[in-house]
Amino acid sequence: MTEQLLTQQEAPFTWLDITNPSAAELQAVAAQYSLPDALVRDCLEPTHLPKFEATGGLSFVILRVFSMPESTQADTIQELSTKIAVFYTADFLITVHRRPHPVVSELKNVARAPGQECATPAEVAIHLVRYALDSYVQPALTLTKELDDYEAEIFLKREVPNALQGLYFLKRKASAAKQLLLLTRDILLMLRRQTASATAHVTLLQDTQDLQVKVETLYQQLDGAATNLMNLYLSLSSQRTNEAMRVLTVFSAFFLPLTFIAGIYGMNFNYMPELTWKFGYPVSIVSMVVISVGIYVWFRRKGWI
Repeated sequence: MTEQLLTQQEAPFTWLDITNPSAAELQAVAAQYSLPDALVRDCLEPTHLPKFEATGGLSFVILRVFSMPESTQADTIQELSTKIAVFYTADFLITVHRRPHPVVSELKNVARAPGQECATPAEVAIHLVRYALDSYVQPALTLTKELDDYEAEIFLKREVPNALQGLYFLKRKASAAKQLLLLTRDILLMLRRQTASATAHVTLLQDTQDLQVKVETLYQQLDGAATNLMNLYLSLSSQRTNEAMRVLTVFSAFFLPLTFIAGIYGMNFNYMPELTWKFGYPVSIVSMVVISVGIYVWFRRKGWI
């Protein structure tokens, strides 16, 4: 669907918004506004990463808006985010996206009002970058809450089903978001270079860059904390396994000599002198008790039990 949001009579520039376009529809718009074919192909690619490109007076921006999916196992960039493509010059602005975004209507109303921040297509593009960055904040808080829940369960419960798998997907989400934020930081750097002479953009760009640093830091902390918690979980699992093996080893150490004595005296050979000895049985029992006590005392001195 193609919608003319702004005209030259309403604002200093025209704004064309395209939602869920077909290839033919986008090609028609590209021909009308002389958009390069390479940029149009990038616009149509659903998995394209954030980028900024300027050529012949035309600026092209791809943004990824982050969203938490319903499936906890979603971990790809396409599952975790949706794309917004922006073409703009000094005279027109074209936004292309597959999902509706309320911010488009809000920015349209701001641009209609005289003297507002969206007086140029570049300012609208910066606001769209800020909108994309804002979309990362709430998912970061949600993932932080999930991470805290996993940490509490791992420390308070001895067995946590699927904890390692859950932590893996949480780390994947944080890593994907961190990658997108790093690329968005490059977009802001290019926008700052492009608008270095426009003092009206300085404050808006600085606020947007501060937001980018904030959310990038959130996801870096999430990524690192998830990695540490995964390692801790594996260490605790190994420790529990070692404790179980230690208990089994202690029992084996007690019963190995006892089994040896029982095995010797369980053999039915005719010429075993102890078979006809009157005190053979009580001596063997006493020997087993003495050996067990000796092993126990030795283990206690070593601190193994």
